[in-house]
Amino acid sequence: MKISARNALPGTIVAIKKGATTAHVTLDVAGIKITASITNEAVDDLGLVVGGTATAIVKASDVLIAVA
Repeated sequence: MKISARNALPGTIVAIKKGATTAHVTLDVAGIKITASITNEAVDDLGLVVGGTATAIVKASDVLIAVA
């Protein structure tokens, strides 16, 4: 698969929490946890399972940081 995004972070799936329609999929990327919200249907279509591998692809025009 070719993709234009340059922020492709391969990791291991450590958690999948399905809700009514949306799932939170957490990857361990070199010791850092990254969570994505995707549809339950996408989890099933992609065959995602805890312990499997996947790549987090980050494509954003802004990254914001805030402090209290």
